[in-house]
Amino acid sequence: MRQSFYDLNYSDLEEVVKQNKLNPSVAPILFNWHYKKKETTQCLSNISKSALIFIENNFDFSLPEIDTVYESKKDKAVKFLFSLGDNHKVETVLIPFHNKYSICLSSQVGCAMNCSFCFTGQQGLKRNLTTSEIVGQFLQAWRWLATNRPGEERILNIVFMGQGEPLHNFDAVKKACEIFLSQHGTSIGTQKITISTAGYIPGLKRWSREIPGVNLALSLHSPVEEKRNQLIPINKKYPLDEVLTYIDDIPLNKKQFITYEYILIKDFNDSTDDAEKLGTMLAGKSAYINLIPFNSYPGSQYRSPGLDKVEQFKEVLDAFKIPTLIRGAKGDDVLAACGQLNSNKQMAFYDSQPKCDVSAGQRRQ
Repeated sequence: MRQSFYDLNYSDLEEVVKQNKLNPSVAPILFNWHYKKKETTQCLSNISKSALIFIENNFDFSLPEIDTVYESKKDKAVKFLFSLGDNHKVETVLIPFHNKYSICLSSQVGCAMNCSFCFTGQQGLKRNLTTSEIVGQFLQAWRWLATNRPGEERILNIVFMGQGEPLHNFDAVKKACEIFLSQHGTSIGTQKITISTAGYIPGLKRWSREIPGVNLALSLHSPVEEKRNQLIPINKKYPLDEVLTYIDDIPLNKKQFITYEYILIKDFNDSTDDAEKLGTMLAGKSAYINLIPFNSYPGSQYRSPGLDKVEQFKEVLDAFKIPTLIRGAKGDDVLAACGQLNSNKQMAFYDSQPKCDVSAGQRRQ
């Protein structure tokens, strides 16, 4: 059975090349061809005939297929529904900013964290994604841009904030980051990659020694234990105080911050008292706060506060001199905003929406 090329980081590929007595130049040539140039065909230049035969017999270059594409009418956000080899599906979002894009990657089919504010949590965990399925989301989204929005294929930031708890699938996410960071491939800088976690301590314990330099974002959402228990059930197993202890020990580069994400929910965690407790908790830390007004989804029990309430919350945090950004929703008209991804339960919503044409070789079920 052939191995997915996209499951190999650069050192893995070098080892395969060495063990099979191929020319060492094969590794940089292949990484450059498939990651820097993002080519889909087999590389034929500067590779011996014997190496080409080995590559054809031993490597699989298939990627997740684009099943459906949804383009937001309000802000150019793009949501992809990908079909995986076992008929599971997963979602990925391109988020536009200043004629460039961030890409929001999924790390699992569903999620085991069961956060009450997140549509993905209702899906439950089906399985982890492989490294090739994570990397494939990036490559296929880039190729879609190149075909459908030529000249705009600039994906400068990667955020692991899609479906799943990234640190629950640590090994595959780590290897995907190594591929993205490789100077032989996509050459994305460490501070252009952000991994979000709900506070999964087994992954945080490995963070400092295994993913140095990459940005971390904590889904905090309440400094009050009882409220956070309701929003993020694993807080009962991994309490916030313990999570913050591990995060405080992460070495940071100059001008690097830990991002604390805070979903603002009407009449639940949006009071002045909540803001003061949050400011007190994070004061003095290398902290950056993203305030995210709750994005509704079918069947959600929560509602978003008004803009005045959001701005009042921010004013309290400003008094603590903590850099704070109110993050506007992107792609919420196609359920592509924060907390709205669910590749199982959105089919009725999908079928009510206008579909984009999918290019040749791609399909929609």
